[in-house]
Amino acid sequence: MSNTTRRNILKNGTLAAAAAGAVATPAAAQSEAPKKVVHWRNGTKPDNPLFSRAVSFGNLLFLSGIGAHVEGDIKSHTKIVLDEIQAELERCGSSMEKVLKCNVYLNSLDDYAGMNEVFRGRFGDEPGVRTTIAAAGGIPGDSLVEIDVIACI
Repeated sequence: MSNTTRRNILKNGTLAAAAAGAVATPAAAQSEAPKKVVHWRNGTKPDNPLFSRAVSFGNLLFLSGIGAHVEGDIKSHTKIVLDEIQAELERCGSSMEKVLKCNVYLNSLDDYAGMNEVFRGRFGDEPGVRTTIAAAGGIPGDSLVEIDVIACI
């Protein structure tokens, strides 16, 4: 190997290392580690809460399961739940298009097609991943569907 070749390898290696360092520097410059933030409705923590409805950690947002506790069929329940999820995501600085993971719990698998009719398209052209199950024993509060999501902010 000639001296010129070695110099070029060292020079290119140094440039690559400098570039890698430049990429890593902003992350290293962040002095604060991500922290858990609870997003209380109306900005007020309730007395002795059982759970949090929305929690973020860094740029990830976790919404607890939301059900529809009213009279209605699977289509109306699904619409109510998705509308509530959308409002909560937007309140916390996210959107339906930023949902990464969605868990759907059905009271009965017989409602799968009806739920999908309303669900389709609500999360944009590139929806996140989804898991759908029938909840053994039903969903608390007589909702026909409960949905929780993980999104980015």
